[in-house]
Amino acid sequence: MRGPNTTHRKYSTDNLCLTGMASDNGLASLGPQGAAAAAHALSLPGEAYGNDSRVEVMWAMKAYNHAEVYFNLISSVDPKFLKLTKMDDKIYESFREVFKDLDIRLLREDDLKSDKAKEVWRPFCNQFEGLVEDFNYGTLLRLDCEKDYSEKNTIFATRIQFFAVEIARNREGYNNPVFLSRKSKS
Repeated sequence: MRGPNTTHRKYSTDNLCLTGMASDNGLASLGPQGAAAAAHALSLPGEAYGNDSRVEVMWAMKAYNHAEVYFNLISSVDPKFLKLTKMDDKIYESFREVFKDLDIRLLREDDLKSDKAKEVWRPFCNQFEGLVEDFNYGTLLRLDCEKDYSEKNTIFATRIQFFAVEIARNREGYNNPVFLSRKSKS
């Protein structure tokens, strides 16, 4: 996910598979009208589509593009200075109050997906409904914060889970190795 020459990577997350979704084959290939139509389609409620695989691909493309932008951001800017939302302080405080002992450096799928974890995550996430835009949209989250997105290092999560974990990683210094490794290569 490092720049425009990454169009042939493959990322699987749950039932989503992204292959060649960067700018060559993604939204840019749709043209202005197609991209506008895709954006409109993504704004409609899920019930309007049923099991339309085209919508799943559009969501996958959107999640991939978000992940790519974010990784480039933490590679280019010292993560401790990043503000991801207007509510970073509230998200972080609430996250660390609820998930005091969660190892955010190296997440496990069970930390987010087990039945026990879901029981804790659900009320945490729902407190941000109406406060954080698209709080429950799907996005990609790295399991090992010192590594890039890859099939083995990526999990599908809600946007508020992404914000909570990444805000904590930025504030607690866990994303520094990504920034420092890119900086040392410059």
